[in-house]
Amino acid sequence: MIDKNLLSPCGLYCDVCGIRTAYLSGNPAFMAAIAKGYGVTPEEIKCDGCLSDNTFVYCVACPIKNCTKEKRLEGCHLCNEWPCTIVEQFPFENARPEMKRTVPLWRRMGTEAWIEHEMKWFSCKNCGTQLFRGARLCRSCGADWSA
Repeated sequence: MIDKNLLSPCGLYCDVCGIRTAYLSGNPAFMAAIAKGYGVTPEEIKCDGCLSDNTFVYCVACPIKNCTKEKRLEGCHLCNEWPCTIVEQFPFENARPEMKRTVPLWRRMGTEAWIEHEMKWFSCKNCGTQLFRGARLCRSCGADWSA
């Protein structure tokens, strides 16, 4: 069953998000490292998905989430105006290319196949461990995933 809370409208699937992965791990060192990267405290590393009531502080006022809500769309993959200035001016520059990779896939594949694709995309090619967006090394086998 698909957890709709994890279907971030921008196409950055929440189940492969570093914030959510750190939060679910409960590992204080991991949470501190992710927090440092976002300029927040480890206590702010919490998220049950972009569309949940327990979402990461930056996702609360996300302009993309607000836009799709106003347009009554599940996500950017259903918008005829995509890509738009909201995407082009998204405050996290490194997220833009990822959105541009995922939204067309979601549009073409449909939700279930897209989720399967993202979970596989963010799995270690060496040992199969589930990774997260932004991971450079596999935490199980140490393989360089960024290569």
